[in-house]
Amino acid sequence: MENNGEKNVKPAAKGRETSEFLMAIVRTLSTSADFEQREKEKARIEKTFTQSDKKLVELVSENYQDLTQITQDFSTISKSVNDAREKIKKIKDDLSSCKTLLHCKRDELRRLWIEGVEQKTMVAMLEQIEQIKEVPTKLDNLLLKKHYLHGTELVVNAVAKLENQLAGVEALRDLKAELITRKEQLHEVLIEELNKQIYIKAQTPNFSSLPGKKTGSLSKQDTLKRKGGNGVPPPERMEFGKEVKEDLNSNPEDDPTHFIAILVESLYMLRKIPEAAEGLKIRIQPELSAIIARTSQYILESTSNQMDASNQSQYLLDLLENIFYQFRFVANMHKVVLRNLHRIITTGDQREVSGVPVRQECLYDMTDVWSKIQAVVELLLREYLDVENTSASRQRAPTSFDEPSTDINSFFAKKRPAKPKKMALFRFDASIHAISTNSYVDDSRAFDTGDLFSSSLLAEMGLEKNQMVCKPSVYNITAIFKPLEAFIREIEDAIACQDGTSSLQAFVTDFVQNIFLGHVHYTVSTSIGSATKDLIRYYKNPQSFDALRHVVDHKTQKELGVNRPLLTSTVTVDKNLQELRELMQDLPDYADQFLNMICNTLKEYRDTCHSAYREIVQYDSDERRVISAMWAKDEDISRFLSFSYEVRSLPSWRSLQVSQGQELASEDVCSEEEIKALNSKEAQILISNLTSSDGLIQQEIITDVTQMRTIANVHESLEWFSNRMKDFSNGLSARSTATAAESAASVSKLSARSTATAAESAASEYPPVSEKTLGSLRNLVKDFQDLAEICLLLLHLEVRVHCFYFLLPVAKQSNYAGPIDDLDPDSNVLKLNKDLTSMEEVLQQSLQPKKFKYIFESLGFLVASILMNSIQYMKKINENGIKKMCRNLFAIQQNLTNITMSRESDLDHARQYYELLYINPDDVITMIAEKGSQYTFQEYTELVKLHHRSHPALSPSQLEQRMQKLKDVFFKTPNGECDS
Repeated sequence: MENNGEKNVKPAAKGRETSEFLMAIVRTLSTSADFEQREKEKARIEKTFTQSDKKLVELVSENYQDLTQITQDFSTISKSVNDAREKIKKIKDDLSSCKTLLHCKRDELRRLWIEGVEQKTMVAMLEQIEQIKEVPTKLDNLLLKKHYLHGTELVVNAVAKLENQLAGVEALRDLKAELITRKEQLHEVLIEELNKQIYIKAQTPNFSSLPGKKTGSLSKQDTLKRKGGNGVPPPERMEFGKEVKEDLNSNPEDDPTHFIAILVESLYMLRKIPEAAEGLKIRIQPELSAIIARTSQYILESTSNQMDASNQSQYLLDLLENIFYQFRFVANMHKVVLRNLHRIITTGDQREVSGVPVRQECLYDMTDVWSKIQAVVELLLREYLDVENTSASRQRAPTSFDEPSTDINSFFAKKRPAKPKKMALFRFDASIHAISTNSYVDDSRAFDTGDLFSSSLLAEMGLEKNQMVCKPSVYNITAIFKPLEAFIREIEDAIACQDGTSSLQAFVTDFVQNIFLGHVHYTVSTSIGSATKDLIRYYKNPQSFDALRHVVDHKTQKELGVNRPLLTSTVTVDKNLQELRELMQDLPDYADQFLNMICNTLKEYRDTCHSAYREIVQYDSDERRVISAMWAKDEDISRFLSFSYEVRSLPSWRSLQVSQGQELASEDVCSEEEIKALNSKEAQILISNLTSSDGLIQQEIITDVTQMRTIANVHESLEWFSNRMKDFSNGLSARSTATAAESAASVSKLSARSTATAAESAASEYPPVSEKTLGSLRNLVKDFQDLAEICLLLLHLEVRVHCFYFLLPVAKQSNYAGPIDDLDPDSNVLKLNKDLTSMEEVLQQSLQPKKFKYIFESLGFLVASILMNSIQYMKKINENGIKKMCRNLFAIQQNLTNITMSRESDLDHARQYYELLYINPDDVITMIAEKGSQYTFQEYTELVKLHHRSHPALSPSQLEQRMQKLKDVFFKTPNGECDS
């Protein structure tokens, strides 16, 4: 607008400037008195005029064509304007003439106008009649293409016309009745279509474990997260404020949400909203049951030739996951329907049914939908979990495990012997006939589940007896618990339970606590009880029939990854505990209960193992025990434990711990002098406890090598078992105090789990458990580890006690001053060699190489110490006796070398000690003064005393002189000072 104004102002401004310029020239010429001045002004003006005229000529020359075109256009426009004026004038004259003529024929024109209106009305009515006649055909085509909104609008408008404008047309009476009937039936078609969209469209099976199916549950869950189910967005994201329109050029089923809105809008147009809501509500449970039946049939058909009897619960998991998937879709579709129904109610239009407004009470809500879903799922679970058959024989599980801190010594105290039970002489359940018969019956019943279900419940679900995807069992809960709990949480979040627990959650909690836990406890107790009975029976009578089955076979050893035999009872207990550990993962909400079962089972098996241990080490009815176990008595327990720790400080024990995976610090590695000192200390302890002048060891040893093998099997089994349980306990984490208190306060409300607990569970393979129970578990694992170590220590000591048993009589009972040179070793030495060889054969098969080495390592030093210490018990000895003792040492050395695969140099040292008896004591003292001492002062002393006992002619004064001389020489030498 400003630019247009400037254009309009510029010509006027230029005119004023030109006028002012001319007036200024005239004023200058008239007022100037000087002629020259006027001439100069005149010349300037003429010059300027000449320049302007020249410039004008140039401009005209340059724009000649434009000027010519403008002139021509102006002439054309002027001519057109003149022609238009002439035409307008003529039209004006014609109109004036028409007005005059029409005024003369007014009545005739009115009559013609009225006839025209009547004719037009009749044509319109005929057109309506023609349209009404085409309504049935058009309605069929629209319903066939599922354009229900246009079809409903068509029939509603047609009936309205027949009842109003065309009410008096008798020829349309039959058509009117037909259309009214079809209008009444149309709402049933719409309700049926609604049910189809809600339930039938939900069938998109996706089985992760079925043969040929590669789509996993994870991808399916991701799809469900991205979409509301089958491509339907969640109802909260739908826009309901827009007007519902129907596109005749598209397939309405491509957009299920919009299609449902069309169906609801069509029902509103028919004024059938209350009937539709009631019909949908009634059909919920039957349709849900139909979904279960169809899905079950699909699974059975897909796996009819590849059904795996060992993995039946996986088919149930697939069934439930797909049912939950479809139920989520059904719930979403019901939300869509309800949102559209509420939209109809809350719009500003007059929503009336037969003059009565549509009220909120006429509708159902999502609580009704989720309640029906819970009822159907509970009914299905009752069948597959075999609730009806197992509830009658409920077993009560232990509620908690609360064992006070135990002392391992209490298990070695004297106990009253148990009264022997009557046992069957033989059974036929392990015969070939019985085994084959039982296997045939089990195979024939693998999928014969028809008689296991009540027909009434199956009929209520719409299932037949042959439509069960797996055999009913309480253990089916393990495969379905996690997805079932996730689905329950979805339900509780959706309906916002006021009491915090849904009916389905209450059923699952009641089943697990009152049925499943007791059943698991009974099964585990029965299995372990059977294994431990055979164990006790074997320990009491190694020659019994069950003794042949007390260790696992080589195939089982290979499967377990071990190279030494394990007790069948230990493997059975571990297998049962492994099942309980898996249950802790499958049912994380009940991890504490399963851990309590594990602790109770461990406690019972620990007591059984201790009882078996007592049976092994007991050799008399008065509960007298072998010497290697005597230090475990109550009055001597402190001495036993101190000795145990002394033994554990030996290098052989340290190397044994290194082989078991424990790191050995560099400062703990012993030098050769330290090893010799520790071996000497062990020998001194054993000699001080087992050697006396009173008598010999009687029957306080284990004479049956099979018992030694049993102890070795117990050690290997309990060590393997304790390591596995230790790994398990290390993988557990304790709940915080606040979380534990919350869990204890709401045992029945297991669905309300805290975020802290979920975070802790995600970091561990097992869910967090009670700190108190976890402490009890670790104490029990420590008890098994201690018992395993005690068994190994027992073997270590028992071998050495055997040496004392056979070698003490060598010095105390044999004659070493005989006149005849006996070329054979002492009979007790031969017995010792035979005993050591028998123990080697047994223990080498039962113990790992490192442990076998620990049993026999430093045994040569002990034998040498025993024989050297036994010199004090010899009355006299001659050259023949010296040769005999050297033969004894050589025979033992050969045998130990074959066992340990190393030369036992300590026995050479002992042989050289006895060879000093060939030399005169004075020469021995001189040798000490010249070369230093090779033995202790006490050993030299006993050597001199034996020499004097062997030569009765020598007087006691000579003995005292030699002893004084020995003392003076021994303690003056460097070695003597060290030895002192």
